[in-house]
Amino acid sequence: MQSPPLDRNALHSEAFLRSLMRRQLRLSVACALTFLAALLGLPLLNYFAPEFMAVRVGGFTLTWLILGVLFFPFVWAIAWIFIRRSIALEESEVGEGGRMKEEG
Repeated sequence: MQSPPLDRNALHSEAFLRSLMRRQLRLSVACALTFLAALLGLPLLNYFAPEFMAVRVGGFTLTWLILGVLFFPFVWAIAWIFIRRSIALEESEVGEGGRMKEEG
């Protein structure tokens, strides 16, 4: 049994979703790599530069300052950037989809 032919709007819709998903995947990977760099960077800094990480800043060692104070705001910033850019990607794709529909 043959599938019914797709109309022009369905093709634009599929291309629209594929493009949006590809851009969001790149954004997700970039945010994940940033998070992993921070998550793995702290133990690596402690291992390779223990003197530097033992420096006291505001009563805390640099390790505890990063881990206990700065890490959560950093994660929130990554999430905020992800959400803002994801919404911007969706809005730009919707705008492009609207222009394609008007041209077609």
